Amino acid sequence: MTNSENERDAEAPRAAWCDQESLHVRLADGREIVTPLWWYPRLLAASHAERNTLELMYSGIHWPELDEDLSIKGMLRGSKAPGAVPPAEAAE
Repeated sequence: MTNSENERDAEAPRAAWCDQESLHVRLADGREIVTPLWWYPRLLAASHAERNTLELMYSGIHWPELDEDLSIKGMLRGSKAPGAVPPAEAAE
């Protein structure tokens, strides 16, 4: 197995859930990624049930009811969805 294959395996999601403010993803290597929901406007606008109806894929997460997909690589890079606005700026 190559280093890049090992890295991909380590970054595979094993669990994911949303609370009121954040998306949490636990990776195969034990790390946990936590990102704010405002980074993902579709998730932010969704109900609690819609947010937590998800499918783990090899390299990301899919929300079938929302037609939303996020990659683990993007989350690790800190990539926000286009048009994502911090709550403080949205209130202005």
